[in-house]
Amino acid sequence: MTPIVHQARASYAFIERNLNLVKRYWGWELVWMAYTIANSLAVSYIGAGMEQISGQKVDTHYLILYLVIGTIVWRYLAVIFHAISDMIGWERWEGTIEYTLMAPVPRITHLVGQTFFAIIYSLIHTAGILLATAVFFNLDLRNANLVGTLVLLLAGSLSFIGIGIVAAILPLLFPERGSQMTHLILAVLLFVSGVYYPVTVLPAWLQPLARLSPATYVLEGMRATLLEGAALTTLWPYIWPLLLMGGIAIPLGVRAFQVAERYAKRTGRLKRNG
Repeated sequence: MTPIVHQARASYAFIERNLNLVKRYWGWELVWMAYTIANSLAVSYIGAGMEQISGQKVDTHYLILYLVIGTIVWRYLAVIFHAISDMIGWERWEGTIEYTLMAPVPRITHLVGQTFFAIIYSLIHTAGILLATAVFFNLDLRNANLVGTLVLLLAGSLSFIGIGIVAAILPLLFPERGSQMTHLILAVLLFVSGVYYPVTVLPAWLQPLARLSPATYVLEGMRATLLEGAALTTLWPYIWPLLLMGGIAIPLGVRAFQVAERYAKRTGRLKRNG
């Protein structure tokens, strides 16, 4: 067996382990899916009720689709983030953190397996939200560029994978409240990325922060492809920042995680349940 095949099988083992955990806690997964769908629909219905709220004539179809895109894209990216950043919390919960981090498996192999699981898991969640949204709203996507949408999602995934790996350091270093601290990162990204509104409505001093968030480029590009039918060739201004951020965030995240892991082992933080 070649070293590459061996490492690929080891990465798949982490994917399979996580899928088995999902099956074990299937009740919680149903609850989380129901909550996610209800939350996404509630936000989208703001668009449906805007005429009654404002008392003005509004293109509610456009507004609903604008909000639907925001909820679906954000949930996709947020689930990827959580699936990676919570990996240490899951290990502590299962009591396997010492076995996993002390196993003779390169950390990059472990993280690759966790990353592929995060993408699979997020796609399933996103499909559930999209299906529910299609049932409740009559979405017209005849002019949408679905290929461009897929390219933007994949490019945006890279950055959120890197950010998620960096966030996973917090539960590693702070066993008691590290998992809760990761929510702060996601909250800041939600606030500045224009998920439910254009970033131009933010205070002028906050708008430059939006350019540092990968979610901003995914959302703007997705709205261009789905609302305006923008061609793939016009999406490069959104794609290259995502590729650049991903190219920086993933190696930086892996390196930072390795440093934090060595510190956690040296200071005896793996055994603690928090």
